[in-house]
Amino acid sequence: MTREEFEELVGEALDRIPPELTRLMDNVAVFVEDEPPSDDPELLGLYEGTPLTDRGEWYAGVLPDRITIYRGPTLRMCGSREEVVEETEITVVHEVAHHFGIDDARLHALGYG
Repeated sequence: MTREEFEELVGEALDRIPPELTRLMDNVAVFVEDEPPSDDPELLGLYEGTPLTDRGEWYAGVLPDRITIYRGPTLRMCGSREEVVEETEITVVHEVAHHFGIDDARLHALGYG
């Protein structure tokens, strides 16, 4: 799968998030990278920033939070295009949930491991 096709999948996954949630997303940018940091080669996605639940009056003039979805590990772990589509959607939802302050334990309980 080309990078362009994978980027489209990420965009489609973002489009499937209910509008009432995407309207609440604030100061966050989503990126696609080919590979994660070398110290975590199987990482599928990463949220970096300050979750909405932790922002206070002090939160102003900061760079956007960053959600990165990694193409390489996703393609290596999936055996078909359908699996890539499913895993990409799970990863995007997982990282967006971190933006909303939902932790890994709760995400695993909800099936977004």
